[in-house]
Amino acid sequence: MTMQPYTLHRLLPLARMGVLLALLSAAGIVPAADGFDEGIDYRVVAEPARAEAGDDVEVLELFWYGCPHCYQLEPLIERWLTDKPAGVTFRRMPAAASPRWVPHAKAYFAAEQIGALDKLHEPLFKALHDQRRKIFTEEQIIAFAGEQGIDEAQFRAAYNSFPVDMQVRQSADLVRRYAIDGVPAMVVNGKYVTSARQAGSSARMFQVIDHLVDREGGDGQARSTQTTEEAG
Repeated sequence: MTMQPYTLHRLLPLARMGVLLALLSAAGIVPAADGFDEGIDYRVVAEPARAEAGDDVEVLELFWYGCPHCYQLEPLIERWLTDKPAGVTFRRMPAAASPRWVPHAKAYFAAEQIGALDKLHEPLFKALHDQRRKIFTEEQIIAFAGEQGIDEAQFRAAYNSFPVDMQVRQSADLVRRYAIDGVPAMVVNGKYVTSARQAGSSARMFQVIDHLVDREGGDGQARSTQTTEEAG
């Protein structure tokens, strides 16, 4: 199965939204006062689990190098990171959502393991989307890593290592737990999932993230959420 980016349903057109709000009001269901609504701007994870344990609120991006929307989101993430809320840890995780996506996931984890992520992450995005290069197989990825000045033997060893295999398995498990059906997807503290598609725009998505971070942190300390290892 190959997941297409942004497969979540669009918000109702504005004209229909007014009718919906009237019906909700008549039924005694009032939208959230903060303007962000569960089931519209974000959804709650049925099986909550963080990617890593920690006291900070975790904001996790699930992405695929082959996704143009993920590439376009990169500069917006960097901008958000310069002024992100206190008490927040941001993590990226390549989504091992299908066999086709696994080689790129292994590439990310391997580069991270040997301290070469800064040499691989942005260049791989650019090569795939700006240069239209075909870099999808293990050998293509390793050769590309070599072009970036990464030791190919060291990278290959990490790429095929047990720790990287375990990280790919964790990614696949989180994709299942979070019921991810499109990327990029943002997960707050392992409990809430949102995206630009779901929130209506990238700008609003980051507002939703900040709102959920505030809900989880308050004083900057995240409420307890089990990791995938603890959730077993």
